[in-house]
Amino acid sequence: MDMVTLTTARLVLRPHTPEDTAEMHAACHDPEIRRWMTIPDPYPVEAAARFVEETVPAGWKDGSQYNFVAREADGGPLVAALCVHRLDDHIHEIGYWAAPGHRGKGYTTEAVRAAAHWAFAEAGVVRLVWRAGVGNDASRAIAEKVGFVMEGVQRSGMEHDGVLRDCWSAALLPSDLGLPSALPHESDTAAGA
Repeated sequence: MDMVTLTTARLVLRPHTPEDTAEMHAACHDPEIRRWMTIPDPYPVEAAARFVEETVPAGWKDGSQYNFVAREADGGPLVAALCVHRLDDHIHEIGYWAAPGHRGKGYTTEAVRAAAHWAFAEAGVVRLVWRAGVGNDASRAIAEKVGFVMEGVQRSGMEHDGVLRDCWSAALLPSDLGLPSALPHESDTAAGA
């Protein structure tokens, strides 16, 4: 898929470029991001540069992952990053983090909502899942504000720094955003089963 740029009222979301490397590298050393996300330790700037220059374009090219940075629309700082990655042909997972100093302003919620809308409308996604370690209340609040429906706790559902941890899981469907689905949907609960 060709790389795309998305805009919202306050943000520009676009694939990472080399100009993002220093800010991304700095953010990934934030203790709150490291608490919930697996990031290599040590994480040298060269590894961040490889991610930006190799991993990001390769993911877009083969459709395996769509990485975005979110910046204030006026050319301001990097405020968040997110990735929509393929689990199978129609199911993708979204992950995100907010840069220190830009939390609590609704930026990440705005970015996730825009990326989800794009994923359904343009990338053929029919189910978008979200998972976060139990206790990551900030990530859960964002998911719920976007409209993800909580589905439960997956025991030992994710690995973090070599340790399995329980995680919350939720899903978003195109209909949750008022969009049509690329595939028909039939719910057993709606059919009375």
